Amino acid sequence: MAERKPIESWLTDMDGVLIHEGVPIPGADAFVKRLRESGKPFLVLTNNSIYTARDLHARLRRMGLDVPVENIWTSALATAKFLDDQRPGGTAYVIGEAGLTTALHDIGYVLTDHEPDYVVLGETRTYSFEAMTKAVRLIKGGARFIATNPDETGPSAEGPLPATGAVAALITKATGKQPYFAGKPNPLMMRTGLNAIGAHSETSAMIGDRMDTDVLAGLEAGMVTYLVLTGLTTREEIEQYPFRPSRIVDSIADLVQRI
Repeated sequence: MAERKPIESWLTDMDGVLIHEGVPIPGADAFVKRLRESGKPFLVLTNNSIYTARDLHARLRRMGLDVPVENIWTSALATAKFLDDQRPGGTAYVIGEAGLTTALHDIGYVLTDHEPDYVVLGETRTYSFEAMTKAVRLIKGGARFIATNPDETGPSAEGPLPATGAVAALITKATGKQPYFAGKPNPLMMRTGLNAIGAHSETSAMIGDRMDTDVLAGLEAGMVTYLVLTGLTTREEIEQYPFRPSRIVDSIADLVQRI
């Protein structure tokens, strides 16, 4: 690996890196504490668009992880930033939860089902056939198709759940239109996040548990990448990919001393 500048900023995925099914992963509290004490810019990222940053701050704090609201970056916030840059003050028909609708309201978007500029698909636990039908008809009528992230399934205590990517595929099949995904592995999510904290990719690291989203996004954004083995990717599965992380570690606990 080529010599790089020292790491001055850290980005880390949340699920599978800091927490697992609502429980902190050993070492996560020490990692967050050391980050905050170091004064280095950092972000906790998630492709989940259900919750607002304030919601996630409260949820993490209940688990003993004190991450400030301004240090949380979601695919909903990345989507809103993208839309604000592309078409300020636009309109959108949204399928999603408060994390997404709040992010769009905050940039001055009007949410409507009357000739919207965009159909924006995010995560929800209550996907309805009626809402999907309306999305299909609006896209057929000329609305542009945006989705917060391409994840096809999400975790639950009972097993995997259909997620944004799976529902997007259904809408694509019905319309012939592919969505623009704003979340990981789109490096846009990383670059907008880095901009939000005033950081630069050449001196930043991305920590994740998924090769196909976290590592790929970090790699394409020009960052050092760390893969932890506490989430979805096993050591054996790494060889299946045509790219590799910069480093592989057992868990977030192995990175505390690197800050």
